[in-house]
Amino acid sequence: MKPRLLTPGPTPTPEETLLELARPVTFHRSSQFRAIIKEVTADLQYIFCTTQPVLTITASGTGAMEAAIANTVPVGGKAICLISGRWGERWRNICKAFGVTVVEVKVPYGESVPPEALAAALKEHPDAAIVTATHSETATGARNDIKGFAAITQASSALLIVDGISGLGVMECRMDDWGVDVVVTGSQKALMLPPGLAFISLSPRAWTRVDSLYQGPSTPRTFYFDLRKYRDNLAGNDTPFTPANTLVRALRLSLKRLRDEGIENCWKRHARMARAARAAAGPLGLELLAKDPADGLTVYKLPETVDGVAILGVLEKEYGIRVAGGQDTLKGKIIRLAHMGYIDYFEVLAAVSALEMVLPKFGHAVQPGTAVSASQRAFSEGA
Repeated sequence: MKPRLLTPGPTPTPEETLLELARPVTFHRSSQFRAIIKEVTADLQYIFCTTQPVLTITASGTGAMEAAIANTVPVGGKAICLISGRWGERWRNICKAFGVTVVEVKVPYGESVPPEALAAALKEHPDAAIVTATHSETATGARNDIKGFAAITQASSALLIVDGISGLGVMECRMDDWGVDVVVTGSQKALMLPPGLAFISLSPRAWTRVDSLYQGPSTPRTFYFDLRKYRDNLAGNDTPFTPANTLVRALRLSLKRLRDEGIENCWKRHARMARAARAAAGPLGLELLAKDPADGLTVYKLPETVDGVAILGVLEKEYGIRVAGGQDTLKGKIIRLAHMGYIDYFEVLAAVSALEMVLPKFGHAVQPGTAVSASQRAFSEGA
């Protein structure tokens, strides 16, 4: 049975990228590798929609999140954390670990944080150093209005720091044009690479903040994640520490695939697959968890009669479909079907078809073919 990976991270990796990973390990302090760093950085700037440097860090996406907090907020400083799920909560937890005072703006799982709530929080806390936000809340499938947030933070002294880990390369995110101060992402989502690399880009005013903190009386408590080291080394197309150079070399191929497609076309492709996945919800007798769904994954709420843990095992063992379940309070209550990166519509259709066949085994009646045809119509109409 052919396995099909439709989880929201890691996602599948293109064949040519995998083949690159099979090549012999090379030395990273060489002119050849510096040329690759230069090329990869330019392509990352294209994906980030920025002219600012994009720093490559050997870490998970959480490493870039930690670097963002450690370098921009002094101990005892204040952060407004916009929380619509588990990954918004991660911003909060990182802030607390670095002695940052947290102001939570929280909405129930499945909802998105309204920009008006941010405006109210900034009015009440004008001394906030940063605002953290999540573009695509992978735990719930909700999208947040980053453009709307940026319009508010640009009129304040607070930096807008965005988790774009499952949003960048999937949905529109124009860092420079919108005025976003910091964007982070990871390699294992829309960038179509195995886990292991994190990326971060900062606006000029964010760099001003970073430099001022390192010149102050209480410098940031970090060594490996000192972003100045990455910036200064990148000026010579190099890295401050040993990079996962085999991943960087392979990333070059995945980025070329995205660049050849065009970032706007990439956003459209993801939006079309998302519409098709959402269209299957009604015929499957399921509800969508997110009120304003992101385009990288679709989250279906399961009826209480369906064992949300057991159904994942049946989908994988009997049909080769690997999707994700819920985490924490959502465990056993949802199915997260990803459609980002190197996942195409026919894989989404296979997952919908498998759900049609599996749900009745758990006592949830589904009319065969109805969800598949609804998905097909939605996909065709989006052409």
